Amino acid sequence: MAIQIFIIPIVIVAIIGLSGYLVYRYAMFDFLCKRSVNQTLQKYNIKKTPAQIIKEYYQNKGEELSHKEIQNIEKNYRQKEPEQFLSMYDAIRENLKDKEKE
Repeated sequence: MAIQIFIIPIVIVAIIGLSGYLVYRYAMFDFLCKRSVNQTLQKYNIKKTPAQIIKEYYQNKGEELSHKEIQNIEKNYRQKEPEQFLSMYDAIRENLKDKEKE
């Protein structure tokens, strides 16, 4: 009887903690990362979306990506390497400048 007094609250706390972590990890984390990337692009007055930047960057490299591949790359960069969007955008701009010089 005394063991149940301790086990039930611990199980309830564990369930609440696990569900809170899962909500953060799979919903809030991606939302916050997406918001951060969009704010950074707005800060530098970039009108393109992250997906457009990825698509153009890989087209300039001569690679064609499917919509699903672009989504996966976008999610990976958004969560793990958000600075990649700025470097890809710079590469796109440099490529356009080089084409204009020719």
